[in-house]
Amino acid sequence: MITRRNIRIKVMQVLYQLETNETIANPEGTKILLNRLDQTARLFAYLIYFLTEVARYAERDAAVRASKHLATSEDKNISIKLAGNTLLWKILENKSYKKAIADYKFNFEQTGPLVRRVFQELTGSELYKEYLREPGRDAKKERDIMIFIFTDLMLPDENFTSHLEEYFTNWDDDAEMMVALMQTFLQKPGTLNLQEMPDPEKLQFAKELLQTVSEKKDHVTDIIKSRLKNWDPDRIAALDMILMQMGVCEFLYFPTIPPKVTINEYIDLAKEYSTSQSGHFVNGLLDGIHKDLIRDNKIHKTDFKSNKAS
Repeated sequence: MITRRNIRIKVMQVLYQLETNETIANPEGTKILLNRLDQTARLFAYLIYFLTEVARYAERDAAVRASKHLATSEDKNISIKLAGNTLLWKILENKSYKKAIADYKFNFEQTGPLVRRVFQELTGSELYKEYLREPGRDAKKERDIMIFIFTDLMLPDENFTSHLEEYFTNWDDDAEMMVALMQTFLQKPGTLNLQEMPDPEKLQFAKELLQTVSEKKDHVTDIIKSRLKNWDPDRIAALDMILMQMGVCEFLYFPTIPPKVTINEYIDLAKEYSTSQSGHFVNGLLDGIHKDLIRDNKIHKTDFKSNKAS
């Protein structure tokens, strides 16, 4: 569920934290990495939680309106159809989701005002009115209304995204992946396993990448310096050096990852997280190093065509 690109970002951030904070010892790196990965799982669980709270708010809203001192006939006959949405209850009854909610201890007091705001927007939409008019529970329409709440109401709401940024420092890094994960999840909620984010294979990759770069740092740095020619290594941005160290480690010690994938991934990360010139700089260095290693027969890749290396 968590992509290798996202894992590379987490590893990059941990390595940068270790590089720039002398009070943090290298052995703490894995603990920091696992905490960052858990933040991603927590964010995903929270997005699901918030969505379910919006759907369940139909019942709260109906109860509040019916209890008015001068409740109208309309107040007393508010539909609570959404609270019984079949997709909603598949989520609520999922064992993995239940455990995540118990572990993370989300509660309505944290989300109440924003949930109410999103629900009020929902009630004014034509899609919601059509949903209420539908006499039965068509599976597609049950799913469509939940997707609509997430993609058309939650995500465009600046108050909601500001709320996420406040409580989840990883939102900016994980947002694109979260949207893709939620869309997949809402199509196939049975695939949810919040206790395996990332899955064992991706978790192993994360740990091994961090450990390898930490242990082979001096060796791969020497390889990088050999391509710098007249360029002073001390002038290289710390983040660029870390990205290149990670890339060279993937060349040498991760035989199932195609070099082209490695180069493209670190070019993109350099463009996104470092300076305006970093993408071009990292591209040139990694491409040159890759050619040198091939020439010297130091890269030994397996048949990666059947492997997922994204």
